[in-house]
Amino acid sequence: MDSRLHAPMYDFLVNLSLLDTAYISSTGPQVLEHLLAAVWTVPYRACLPQIFFLHFLAPWECFLLTAMAYDRYAAIGRPPHHLVLMGRGRTRAGMASTSRLLALADAFAHTVLAAPLRFCGPRLITHFSCGLPPLTRLSCSSTWATELALFVFSFVVALAPRAPVAIACVRVVAAILRIHSAEGRRKAFSTCGAHTTVVCIFYIASVLCYILPSSACSGLRDRVLSVLYVVLTPMLNPVIYSMRNKEVKRALFKALGKESAS
Repeated sequence: MDSRLHAPMYDFLVNLSLLDTAYISSTGPQVLEHLLAAVWTVPYRACLPQIFFLHFLAPWECFLLTAMAYDRYAAIGRPPHHLVLMGRGRTRAGMASTSRLLALADAFAHTVLAAPLRFCGPRLITHFSCGLPPLTRLSCSSTWATELALFVFSFVVALAPRAPVAIACVRVVAAILRIHSAEGRRKAFSTCGAHTTVVCIFYIASVLCYILPSSACSGLRDRVLSVLYVVLTPMLNPVIYSMRNKEVKRALFKALGKESAS
């Protein structure tokens, strides 16, 4: 509704907001149900859809954060070429489609590998969702293929995108240091610093949770790390990208009929 938000960055934020809403919706309602219900049970057939959506949405967010980091680098490090690099709808659509296809392949592989797992002993999941790490620890069947897939896909999905993100962050910092205005440097550092913080929390927590073998992980650490990237990151994203963004706040006030003068 606001022409000032017709920019590549806000296309990515639309995808991020929808993704975060779906992400927390795949675990949050079940957690609330189990907190209020007398019996904390879930059939295994209900675990498989949750595994699929967790392994679809988390990789999608990894790739989306990588695209957003490149967009910030192009906007700050190469402003004259920003619209040329990111302004074309075909470029953004291609990046979004590629990220979704890679995430879909990850989710499909993990769901197929999780379906035949058998459980002979205790079936108490020391977790708040049906994640693969706690399920592999309970399974009495061979889990080497599942753990190998977790390791490989965690490397491809989480570690590989960190390289372009790190390069983009270094180039953004170098470009910011070349800004002569102290106020301009402060604003640029404020925006990029917040984005970098969220990216680090999401990547580090998800990598530590999925790339380590199940024998090396404790239930408590798994739960803490999962809260960081499943709950904390979707909670921080609206604060960082919307509530601290003057353009978004102006558009909101305009839509509400209260045009802000700031």
